[in-house]
Amino acid sequence: MFLLRRPSSAAIERFLRESQDAPLSYGPVGLVENPPRHRRFDEQAVTIGRGADDFRRARAALMEWKQFDTGWTELFPRQAPTGAGTVVAVVIRHLGFWSINGARVLYPADASEKDNRFGYAYGTLTTHAESGEELFEVFVDPQTGDVIYRIRAVSWPQAPLAFIGQPIVRMLQARFRRQSAAAMARAARAGHR
Repeated sequence: MFLLRRPSSAAIERFLRESQDAPLSYGPVGLVENPPRHRRFDEQAVTIGRGADDFRRARAALMEWKQFDTGWTELFPRQAPTGAGTVVAVVIRHLGFWSINGARVLYPADASEKDNRFGYAYGTLTTHAESGEELFEVFVDPQTGDVIYRIRAVSWPQAPLAFIGQPIVRMLQARFRRQSAAAMARAARAGHR
């Protein structure tokens, strides 16, 4: 949904209620794990810290959706759980207008290494301008001890305005990946002086 001004709290609440039962706008679930050749796939992995303390802070930040602390993206509800089934609204300010987009948390990141990996994927609902899936995760590189923040995304336009504005959408997606990584790095290093 595209808007000329920032949506009110009441409008965001209404959008969330209306999105609770909305279906996913794509299929099958798991696109970021096995990206289809005919869809756009983006991945970014950035070192945001080092060691157990930075990982603990990065994990807590991801649980609190701090990757959306970019100054132009917001996630609602603000304290949303990261468990499967949670519906969220992503509010975005871009080029003089706003959009509100619905997504549902689908599954956790590979939990085979529980002590040094955490993350989750969400999928777009029919109330989102794009279709696709995005995975956010933090993990410790076993070779170096570096804490890595990784985003993997498969997406394509769903709304007509997103289709028409694809060059701008692609620019905003790249900007989000960079600024999301910066937000996570700030959170992971919050204990450093």
